[in-house]
Amino acid sequence: MSTANDAPQRRGKAPAGERLADWADGRVGLYALAKANMRKVFPDHWSFLLGEIALYSFIIIILTGVYLTLFFEPSMSEVEYAGSYKPLQGVMMSEAYASALHITFDVRGGLLVRQIHHWAALIFVAGIFIHMLRVFFTGAFRKPREVNWLFGFLLLVLAIFTGLTGYSLPDDLMSGIGVRFMEGAILAVPVVGTYLQMFIFGGEFPGHDIIPRFFVVHILLLPGIMLGLVVAHLILIVYHKHTQYAAPGRSNNVVVGPPLLPVYMAKAGGFFFLVFGVITAIAATVTINPIWALGPYRPDKVSTDAQPDWYLGFSEGLVRMMPGWEWVLPGGYTLNFGLLIPVIVFPLLLVVIGVYPFFEGWVTGDKREHHVAERPRNNPTRTAFGMAWLSEFAVTMLAGGNDVWAVNFNLSINAITWFCRIGFFVVPPIVFIITRRWCLGLQRRDREKVLHGRESGIIKRLPHGEFIEVHEPLPPEKLYQLVSHDQSEPYEVGPEVDENGVRRRISPLERARARISRGYFGENAQIPKPTREEYQELTSGHGHH
Repeated sequence: MSTANDAPQRRGKAPAGERLADWADGRVGLYALAKANMRKVFPDHWSFLLGEIALYSFIIIILTGVYLTLFFEPSMSEVEYAGSYKPLQGVMMSEAYASALHITFDVRGGLLVRQIHHWAALIFVAGIFIHMLRVFFTGAFRKPREVNWLFGFLLLVLAIFTGLTGYSLPDDLMSGIGVRFMEGAILAVPVVGTYLQMFIFGGEFPGHDIIPRFFVVHILLLPGIMLGLVVAHLILIVYHKHTQYAAPGRSNNVVVGPPLLPVYMAKAGGFFFLVFGVITAIAATVTINPIWALGPYRPDKVSTDAQPDWYLGFSEGLVRMMPGWEWVLPGGYTLNFGLLIPVIVFPLLLVVIGVYPFFEGWVTGDKREHHVAERPRNNPTRTAFGMAWLSEFAVTMLAGGNDVWAVNFNLSINAITWFCRIGFFVVPPIVFIITRRWCLGLQRRDREKVLHGRESGIIKRLPHGEFIEVHEPLPPEKLYQLVSHDQSEPYEVGPEVDENGVRRRISPLERARARISRGYFGENAQIPKPTREEYQELTSGHGHH
């Protein structure tokens, strides 16, 4: 029986939720952590959604992958199919392929979940790729974000190999050809290729271990590493602040945008379900990887139009472009350059873009922190380099589907192959030159806009008979956007001799750095920004209409 003295105690007792929060805060410091980060400001721009698309696709992959793992049997043991898909009943196949058919036709929602998983994987890689392009062309990888760029680059590489192991698991005819292609590339590695092949496959191709090993790598090893990289990537984004585009009130020290809670999180939550819905709609209406139509893998069969997923198309193209050169060394050892050179170029094509931030940092010698993104036109050489790399990627992708292009457009497959072989060396320099000149032209136009204003379309006749078009001055916000970027000075090695007349020792690397720096920031590599004096002279009425 309660008394009147108990009432104040009951009234003063904190709610259960508050008591739980106090308990957690006393042990792990949640309150201080939340206070420091939950109101963190995030800039708002549509291009930042590209990274979120990749993140949400990764979450969808994890969710659907867990469901599929419950029913998949990663075994290469031969069984006779007795499932509900009648065209394959009585056919001998691996347990992996039989369980994939079981998921497709006998598990409730299995086909939909399989297709969501596959489409989300494709969109995940595309999201990382396009997100990295946004970061590259805006210079958002500069100090202090070089390590975060490496995390994103490693995520892209791991996503490619996770996709390779993933679409190989059903052991259908298409995926088996991809594994066979990989085995051939491994065997082309001199000296250790055979040992690597035996180690990975556990014997002669196809062996009995590759699907179980791919399964472990696909669901445990690679996703675990990728999850760690995603968490580290997000932590560094919070720690370094998000980059933002130039606008009045924004600077390296001032970030403008909505807070993480509640505004940004509400938007992010809604966008997650939008991405999930779009991927589900695509999966429900567009068939991908119809393994039932391909049949089980057999080493003596090859299907036509065998193409990998899009993100590995460039590796296929490297092999198709390469002539079948071979050297037979003394002792009967054969070097297969038709596969060896693509195996070398494949990682180099990726590594070049992965280490670029460190190369640019070395060229510029810039030690400052950068939190404001650049417009691509304001760094013409970097933008031209990025477009040249993309053109290289496009040429190899074209070569990877040379048979499909030839059949659908009634072209010669040899002509396409030779075009790609020549284009691999010729197209990137041409694209580099065109892109840089285009960026310089845009810089000149921006300079004219700042100094002379915007063309109004109004024609005015002066007293002496001359017709002119009236220019309107740009608003302050637009002027700030056009002149707020930095323009670095080219690095100079200094005089050849010191103050005592003694010849200085200048290393070849330092001279190379100076030449590259002049290529980036020299007289012909960027258009000088208008000075305050030039602007004031023109806007005061002297020469400004």
